[in-house]
Amino acid sequence: MNSFEKRGEGFEKKFALDSEIQFKAEARRNRLLGQWAAEKLGKTGAEAEAYAKNLVAVDLQEAGDQDVFNQIRADFDKAGVMVSDHQIRRTMDEFMAEAIQQIKQGT
Repeated sequence: MNSFEKRGEGFEKKFALDSEIQFKAEARRNRLLGQWAAEKLGKTGAEAEAYAKNLVAVDLQEAGDQDVFNQIRADFDKAGVMVSDHQIRRTMDEFMAEAIQQIKQGT
């Protein structure tokens, strides 16, 4: 194997690792987001945990995070929770940063 092939293989491995980290970070973000949303919805204990797990599953429906946003927005609207779209998006971004940090730290 020449150095060009080795370099290409290295890029492939890095891409795979980055993709795996991104997937894990999104799942962790969605769990954190689900716990936040559950609290806003007045859910506690097992009910809150089930809501958070469901939100992780919702994200697998389509690419991107619009499906997660739509689920939270619909749940908040149905329950009369007054949280703006901007606040939901900002919280999603904050939890993504936190999730990435947790994964990098191995926690």
